[in-house]
Amino acid sequence: MKASFKSGHGRRPLAIISPLAFAVCLLGIGPDAAKGAPTTNATEVSSGASPTDYNNWITLGAGGMLTSGDRAQAEHQRQIPNSVFGGVEDFHWQEFVGKKGLFQVDGHGIFDNHDYSIRMELADPDKGFVRGGYTESRTWYDGNGGFFPGNGQWFSLYDNELHVDRGDAWFEAGLTLPDKPVITFRFDHEFREGDKDSTSWGDTTLTGATPPNTTRKIVPTFLGIDETRDIFQADIKHTLGNTDLGLGLRYEIDHTSDSTYIRLNPGEANNRFVTQNDGEQNDLFNVHGFTQTHFNKRVTFSLGGSFTTIDTDLSGSRIYGPSYNAPYSAVYPNNGSGFINLTGGGNTKDYVGNMNLMLTPFDNLVLVPAFRVEYQGGDLSDNFGSTTAATQTPTAEANNNWYLDVAESLEVRYTGLRNWSFYTSGEWSEDSGNEVWNQATTIFTPLQNQDWTRLGQKYTVGANWYPLSRLNFGAQYYYQVHNYDFDNNLAATPITYPGYLRNQDFTMHDMNIRATWRAFDTLSLVTRYDFQYSTVDTTSFPNNGTIAGPSTEVQSANITSQIISESLSWTPLSRLYVQATFSYALYKMNTPAQSWMGANDIVPNLADDYWTVNAMAGYALDNKTDLQLQYSYYRAADNVNNASFSEPYGANTEEQSVTATITRQITKAIAVSLKYGFFRNQDDTSGGHNNYDAHLVYASMQYRF
Repeated sequence: MKASFKSGHGRRPLAIISPLAFAVCLLGIGPDAAKGAPTTNATEVSSGASPTDYNNWITLGAGGMLTSGDRAQAEHQRQIPNSVFGGVEDFHWQEFVGKKGLFQVDGHGIFDNHDYSIRMELADPDKGFVRGGYTESRTWYDGNGGFFPGNGQWFSLYDNELHVDRGDAWFEAGLTLPDKPVITFRFDHEFREGDKDSTSWGDTTLTGATPPNTTRKIVPTFLGIDETRDIFQADIKHTLGNTDLGLGLRYEIDHTSDSTYIRLNPGEANNRFVTQNDGEQNDLFNVHGFTQTHFNKRVTFSLGGSFTTIDTDLSGSRIYGPSYNAPYSAVYPNNGSGFINLTGGGNTKDYVGNMNLMLTPFDNLVLVPAFRVEYQGGDLSDNFGSTTAATQTPTAEANNNWYLDVAESLEVRYTGLRNWSFYTSGEWSEDSGNEVWNQATTIFTPLQNQDWTRLGQKYTVGANWYPLSRLNFGAQYYYQVHNYDFDNNLAATPITYPGYLRNQDFTMHDMNIRATWRAFDTLSLVTRYDFQYSTVDTTSFPNNGTIAGPSTEVQSANITSQIISESLSWTPLSRLYVQATFSYALYKMNTPAQSWMGANDIVPNLADDYWTVNAMAGYALDNKTDLQLQYSYYRAADNVNNASFSEPYGANTEEQSVTATITRQITKAIAVSLKYGFFRNQDDTSGGHNNYDAHLVYASMQYRF
């Protein structure tokens, strides 16, 4: 039986939101897949309607999507509600005020699509500006869990059509007096609320798997999101001679009250619900400044700095019970590893400074050396009561860390050879830090005390060649390496990650080549090939420190990825154009974990590939009517059924979409359009549970005045 439970976040009682939301109910924009409203195009120009004839416009639109199959997956992939929606796609109105002033109102919004916006501005370039507005948008998610192919096990425990709303109510004002400092102030109230899926799935043993691989994590989990952010910003900028200066302040208050809802072992004797509530408040203060001096046309120097402090307060709980949001019970038989009465907090400070110099010693040579340094230090501690036993056990944890990052770079560009341009750059970083983590029920006992250093290097070289006016080539290669060294400061050998690491080296080779060919006046082609090869070499204490003996370096992973793509633009007739793109990607990862004793087949090597096709064609049926067709295709067929040992890897899915839009210019001021779309998703990775067919119909009308 499906549970109808949702986390139930209420709408935030903001005085500014309600009237604005009411006002924009007549102002709207359709979702991306529904767009197709007529705007300025070839038909409009040929019919004699010039966009300069009108300064204002309003575009009405209405439509709907009908889905057979998994409605939630269709909403997630298309980002369109599975319902009827309509409103005004776009609205713009402006009036001149005084000699140079301009007042403008822009907005959009649509019923059932939860995409609202209104923006008002009064501006005079010689005085200043006042702006304000509100935006809100919705993102859809599919709350399905995992699929176990061994016996076809699949869980659908609740309404999986989830969504999160994001909004921003803002105000901005500024003074822009001639030859005076430019002063601006801005306030934003942002929010994010709703429910979304999580890949931290719950446990089940109803898979038919044999020990020791009986328990699998495929039970769907979802997150309750309730977050707000209030941001105050003030900036001042001015020019003194040949120097630009700026100083800014930012104060931010973040409130988070998120929840995680986990179902463990549904349909089994030890069935239980887990509700984890995470509360956090951050108070952030930042001050930053910069200068940029143009000594002459060949020398420019810039300097910047920033200081940020963040104070954090924590609260929360993780409770096991017979239902979501159950109260804590010390005698509940399946308490698990929960906690209650979490309190704590910490402070983080961050200092950043950088300087850049741009030199042009010759007309065709540019040098850009740069230097950056950052230091961050922070501490975080918390206290909570454990629910594992019938009696609570007070527990305390603490984390202290710092790091210092010093980076240098040099970029060189040269264009002194005819039909050629060259560039090269080098980036270097020297980082170091320390992390201490303590946990104990009565006294602090270090579980980790680790120093680390990282040396980073990246070298890039590239060139562009223009042998013909219609033909050019580009090529680029870069080499990047990061070397980590870890030192354990504890007497005992650490047995948990990352304490048992001693060294890790990450190496990457990346190259791409590109050819652009305008074969004819009506035909252009762009071909590109990308290749990347990466390795990870790791040295750790043998068997996580449980075996005596010297450590040995192993190549813990090597990764290869390749992408080839082609794009085409063709205009065979004055009334017809065609655009198409094709890409194929191949990804491989090998790891020794695939063959280690005791871990055979749990982590298999991967060989994933996928390809995509996108095409669009437009045809002017007559001087007032345009037809546009679009098609897209995606295919990935690299699923590895590893169900006997662990979860399956890779994907086996196919997605297609076809849309057709016809636009008609009725008069110089009125244009209409009609769009039809068909979308199909075939997902064998989910056992077909995410499959759907969807139809979209959308009509719009624009009136310019």
